[in-house]
Amino acid sequence: MLNEERRRAILDLLSQQGRVLVTDLSRQFETSQVTIRKDLEILHSHGLIHRTHGGALPVRDGALEDPTLREKEKLHRQQKLHIAESAASRVKEGQVLILDSGTTTTAIARALRNFQNLTIITNAVNIAAELAGTSVEVILTGGTLRKNSFSLVGPIAEETLHRLTADLLFLGVDGFDVQYGLSTPNLLESKVNRVMVEVAKRVIAVCDSSKFGRRSLSLISPTSTVHEVITDRGAPKSDLRALKQAGIEVTLV
Repeated sequence: MLNEERRRAILDLLSQQGRVLVTDLSRQFETSQVTIRKDLEILHSHGLIHRTHGGALPVRDGALEDPTLREKEKLHRQQKLHIAESAASRVKEGQVLILDSGTTTTAIARALRNFQNLTIITNAVNIAAELAGTSVEVILTGGTLRKNSFSLVGPIAEETLHRLTADLLFLGVDGFDVQYGLSTPNLLESKVNRVMVEVAKRVIAVCDSSKFGRRSLSLISPTSTVHEVITDRGAPKSDLRALKQAGIEVTLV
């Protein structure tokens, strides 16, 4: 079977089954797992599938998709916990952090609850609630509440952020196309995130591998604004190589 024929057959199987695994495909097509992984990475790079750890999923419905926080919490839980642990290990007492809204950054907030001398700036109401009753000082940006994400957006949030500065920004995103940049489906959210990037000394993108190769409606900032990426081992190798070549530190969990 030619490479193109095999890749078309993989797409057909994915359409029928809703997911494919490297081990199953290797047996079915009587070829090595290395070859199958290469096939999946090529299909992912063309935006035809979403590469995951050990296999692939269909492409989501598009750039406008804006799932709720509760829907997102069900996805890639273990990866997000590992990413959160790695992110928390970079934090030192006495620092000022920014956490944007999202399930990965919420997991980071939980991992930081035992710090004694830490300030966290956030536009996420649920993150503020997570840290209530701890020694962590929380600054909420204010703004208009988005019901889907429990985040605060709009000019009040942007103005507050412009008056502050932070040592680290942990930025969770809905889409990370290495050539295009970081993106989110909501225009107002992207504007707030853009200011966060501007006022932070170091920007760390925290996202599981399903976010790679995706473009949501609104660009937050180009890839060049990121200093480090923390993701899981399912991220496409071609994207990881491109990030490293651009001088961006990559941590796999």
